[in-house]
Amino acid sequence: MSTVTFQGNVMHLVGNLPAEKAKAPDFSLAANDLSAKTLADFQGKILVLVCVPSLDTPVCDMEVRRFNTLAASLSEDVAIAAVSRDLPFAQARWCGTSGAKAVQTLSDYRQGSFGKLYGIYIEELDLLARAVFVIDRQGNLAYSQLVAEVTNEPDYDAVLDAIKKIV
Repeated sequence: MSTVTFQGNVMHLVGNLPAEKAKAPDFSLAANDLSAKTLADFQGKILVLVCVPSLDTPVCDMEVRRFNTLAASLSEDVAIAAVSRDLPFAQARWCGTSGAKAVQTLSDYRQGSFGKLYGIYIEELDLLARAVFVIDRQGNLAYSQLVAEVTNEPDYDAVLDAIKKIV
């Protein structure tokens, strides 16, 4: 079982991180209108999954806002989705107040199945760990980054480099 820390305390992750270069695990996440979104919905695009514990926290808010800004400098072939366990209604509210239009929010609120499939479900908190996954146009995992301390931001430059390599 993998671990991360949250404010220095060890937290256990359920599942295993998918292997880079392998097919990305399919998923079903809830969009703001409660419709299901799967990996197939992003077919032909480069998909960046920005996974955060909750949009209602300062670090998550800042991270997703930054990815929203970065999206403007990326190709239209790149889709960015922020994934959390927040309810879709809370995600929609966050999008409205933050003005985020380039990042789509998706919720893993139902059973945490995405988090478990991708190995980032924090058992003790019932939240997702902070992670970023880049999936290429063929549906393969091109890059993954699990942030060791949940309260830290990801390495944005490394994510951008990974995207640029496959655009």
